[in-house]
Amino acid sequence: VQLQASGGGLVQAGGSLRLSCAASGRTFSSRGMGWFRQAPGKEREFVAGINWSGDRTYYADSVKGAFTISRDNAKNTVYLQMNSLKPDDTAVYYCAATVYSGRITTTPLYDVWGQGTQVTVSS
Repeated sequence: VQLQASGGGLVQAGGSLRLSCAASGRTFSSRGMGWFRQAPGKEREFVAGINWSGDRTYYADSVKGAFTISRDNAKNTVYLQMNSLKPDDTAVYYCAATVYSGRITTTPLYDVWGQGTQVTVSS
């Protein structure tokens, strides 16, 4: 599977963005998917994850209640709806795929990564 993230941009604090991650390949619907982010000078961190069927989701504490991950297996796409954005959300956002099930909240569980998309939140 190959991944292509899009939807980043510049937004004011309090605004919203929706990121998309389009997957090619026949295994998308059997894989868990995740969103990660990396701010300058910081390590890449988990943001949100969703299992293959979409009935289990996981979130970092810092984004719970503001971000929503979802997927459309018919379109081979996973989404990250980001509301109430804050300057601390500024980062490059990456989507990733994993063959693991269960609590898919750590970087080493993911074996396929897309290119990043920049999200910048101004104060």
